[in-house]
Amino acid sequence: MTKSPFGNLGGMMKQAQALQDQLAKLKDEVSHKTVTASAGGGMVEATANGAQEIISIRIDPEVMKAQDVDMLQDLVISVTNEALRQSRELMADELKGLTGGIQIPGLF
Repeated sequence: MTKSPFGNLGGMMKQAQALQDQLAKLKDEVSHKTVTASAGGGMVEATANGAQEIISIRIDPEVMKAQDVDMLQDLVISVTNEALRQSRELMADELKGLTGGIQIPGLF
């Protein structure tokens, strides 16, 4: 009996398909989770979902009273970047369970 030069290619393909299916399910589940970041002592908040989309921004009316547009812009940029960072971290943490802690570039 001659061994195939491809080994158990069929089994590996099934495993790859199963991993791909699990990844799609995980991405869908994580997309429904949210993270919220705040800046300026809670004066500005941004909420992102696991799909790394900003789904809400809240600005305390007190910030508007200062009429400091530059400060408000800086706060919005800061809080948005932090919410997106937390969203990426959420996805990475969820992926660790699926990949056994191995970081696979390009998964998300």
